Amino acid sequence: MITPYHLLKSQMHRLGLAVMLPVALLGTITLTNQLPTATAQSSGGNRPLTIRSDVQEYDAKAQVITARGNVQMLYPARQIQATAAQAQYFSKERRIDFSGNVHILQQGNNSIRAERVTYLIDEGRFIALPQSNRQVESVYMVDDGDMSGQTAKPAPRTPPLKR
Repeated sequence: MITPYHLLKSQMHRLGLAVMLPVALLGTITLTNQLPTATAQSSGGNRPLTIRSDVQEYDAKAQVITARGNVQMLYPARQIQATAAQAQYFSKERRIDFSGNVHILQQGNNSIRAERVTYLIDEGRFIALPQSNRQVESVYMVDDGDMSGQTAKPAPRTPPLKR
């Protein structure tokens, strides 16, 4: 009988992965629904950032996690969810590079769709790039306040400056 543990162990041997994860970088790697999961702890409050994918590799020297296949990221502290074909978490730079049909949902409403997106964790900033001959699409929910049926009032006219 092949258990999820034996499956993961054989995949690691086949890929020649040496998985020695420092506790400060990764809290856990578990097998959930047969998808490897990495949970990274961000500094300043240790808030979890979880990445699930078909395959994950960890480069201990560069401190980079590469997740491939059906990548799903969840960062509840910043209300961010993302899906992509691949993601790389650069723990030293505190950056995540997503590629391949990237869709990011923030605060449940705002979204970005692009071929490649870089998320700068410390700055809370996204940089999105499209496929060639295409565009990035962003959708933002804008609160217009109490504009129900009202038209905006024009700004009062100011007299021109005298010279």
